Formats: sequence, structure tokens, C-alpha cells
Amino acid sequence: MILGRKPAYLKLTYANAITDDRIVNMLKRSSIIGVAMRIDLDQDRYYAAREYTEAVLGSGGVPLHIPPFVNKEFAEAVVSRLDGLMLVGSDTDVDPARYGEEPHPKLGLVNNQKDESDILLIAEAERKGIPILGICYGCQVLCVSRGGSLLQDIEAQVENPIKHSQGKPRGRASHSIEIVKGSKLEKALGVGDSTIRVNSHHHQAINRLGRNLSLAARSSDGMIEAIEDSREEKWIIGVQWHPECSWQGHQTSVNLFRSFIEVCSQRDLHQTA
Repeated sequence: MILGRKPAYLKLTYANAITDDRIVNMLKRSSIIGVAMRIDLDQDRYYAAREYTEAVLGSGGVPLHIPPFVNKEFAEAVVSRLDGLMLVGSDTDVDPARYGEEPHPKLGLVNNQKDESDILLIAEAERKGIPILGICYGCQVLCVSRGGSLLQDIEAQVENPIKHSQGKPRGRASHSIEIVKGSKLEKALGVGDSTIRVNSHHHQAINRLGRNLSLAARSSDGMIEAIEDSREEKWIIGVQWHPECSWQGHQTSVNLFRSFIEVCSQRDLHQTA
């Protein structure tokens, strides 16, 4: 069984795609998902890994890459056109000053432009009431935006941790997590078992939960692996792992992206009804 089939338009050139009425009409009917881009300081560019884009496309959405501009009016204008927001991973750490701490010696690279631009997008997405999916850094900045805090380095601050930075291959499921029963995450993942295995590429973790956030999953060493909005009407989920790396071959990753796009599509239908 093919879990995450690549849609036809992934195989087309741009020139072909814009002249194919079937593709154009399909894209017009799909939910627009904002993908918050990363910053490459060495090459002075904005980017997002292709897996994020392909996971959205392959799950029925249309990705819109959002450059990390620190401008409230820009965030308002962009989010007004979205049906959902995806906060992607980053090779930077959230500035600990945002949760009232001094930098730990093991703190990684900090980019305040990335932090601030994501926080502006989160605030506007929450004001508009659209679904949010946060991945790795995206999960962490979501928590901090709500007044939560982070462990700045797991190995330095946690006794007897498991390995949370697995390296390559990035899609390999390297450790287990326990899903909270009855959570939105459990429903989104579509799991029959409360324990699943996930990949892992992070050296930080959530320490204190922010406002209106609840625990959705933990690893065996006690690290928070997923969070969600505790209000019933809000579909806002953050995961510490990288489902985009396994969206075609890992059923829970497939289900998570499909659930996200589905709830975005339902919201779009309600608006146009």
C-alpha cells in the first residue's frame, strides 16, 4: 500500500502545471497552508526544506512559503489569505531571554528575526482562528509565545536522557513516545496503540507549558514530545519530531498531515458556506 502518494503536479514542470486546467482547478479548491521559512545566515537566503512542501502538497494542501519578515502588517496580510499555518523546524534556538533566562553554555545559534517573525505569525493565526501545526523549533516557539519555557540543552540539564539527536537517516524512527489518551494528537495520528516510535533531531525540549497548552506526548526519559491547545475548539498541535521526513512511508506521519489539511479544509468550507 502506498501511504503518501505524490500528487501528479509534483511531477510536472511549472510551465506544464499552469496550463493544465485539472491542476489549476484542483489547486484553487485546496486549502492554502502558510509555511514559515527559515534563514540561512551563511548564504543570506530564506528557505524551507522540500519535505515540508511535499508533505503539504501530498496531503491535499497548497503551500505558501512565508519569508521571515518582522512586520506586523505583513503578518496580518499574509495570514488573512491562509487556511492553516505550519511552523517548521530551524537550525536555531529560541532566544532564552524570551522566557526570562540567561544563555546556557550549550545554547545553539539564536536568530531573533526568525523568533520574532514566527511569533508575529502565531499571534495573527490565533487572532484569525486558523489551525496551526508546529514542528520541532515550531513546537518550541509556539510554547514560548504562550509564556512557556525550554530546556536549553537536554544532555546538560536532564539526568540520564535518551538520544534525541539521531543524525542520518533523518526519517528513521529512533525512539518511542507515549501519546496522551483522548488527546487531539491521538485522534490526528490515528493510532490504535498509545506508544509509537518517532524520529528525533533536537537538543532542546519544552520545560514549562505556556498558556492554554496541554501535554500530548512524552518520551521515556520524561521529555515533552508534543503539545496541543487545551481548548476544545482550537486545532493547534506542536510535535517535537519531524513527520515531514517520513510523510510517505510512516502511517502516523501520513495521518498527521492529512488531519491537519482536513481540519484546514473544513474551516475553509465553513467560511464559504
